[in-house]
Amino acid sequence: MHFFRRTAEFPDAASLLAVLALLLFAGCSGGKSPREVASAGCEGQLEGRIYGGIEADIDWQAPALDCAGMPRPDQRGARLRFAGTATVDDRQRHLLFILALPTLSPGTTGADLPTTITVIEEDAGRFFSNRDNPVCWTDVESQEQLRAPHDFRISGVSYCVAPLAELNGNGSLSFADLTFTGQLSWAKPE
Repeated sequence: MHFFRRTAEFPDAASLLAVLALLLFAGCSGGKSPREVASAGCEGQLEGRIYGGIEADIDWQAPALDCAGMPRPDQRGARLRFAGTATVDDRQRHLLFILALPTLSPGTTGADLPTTITVIEEDAGRFFSNRDNPVCWTDVESQEQLRAPHDFRISGVSYCVAPLAELNGNGSLSFADLTFTGQLSWAKPE
């Protein structure tokens, strides 16, 4: 595990707190790293090309993909999480994508939903996000209820009109579209 020191990687305490909060919010995995949970698989997919601070083709499907979704901590909207491995600079890297959709409701669809997207490169300890910058949206094309009353299969596409800033560095990350299908449980966390 990569431990962060207060250096140029984190120019101020606010950045460190933001990164720690993102790690906590990413915790749909029961404390496991993206590397550990990616082997669990899910009935979903994440597809797109990212470039800039990380150059990679993302084409994750079961069983090499871990995905989960849950209500946001304040019970406003939902958070979707996708973890997998991609080739970055000729090396396998573990990446985590978090899509926060504060206006999404159970069973609904919609276009141009405001979205905060966070991408974490676990192996390098890099964090990219559009937090506090309204430049990303999601079109939720379907939210289909599964057997359990609170469980849904969700599909859509996310896009941004500006790059995601690196929270602990000077880089940025861009993509045209991220197409996804994942799992979302609207059950209130215990």
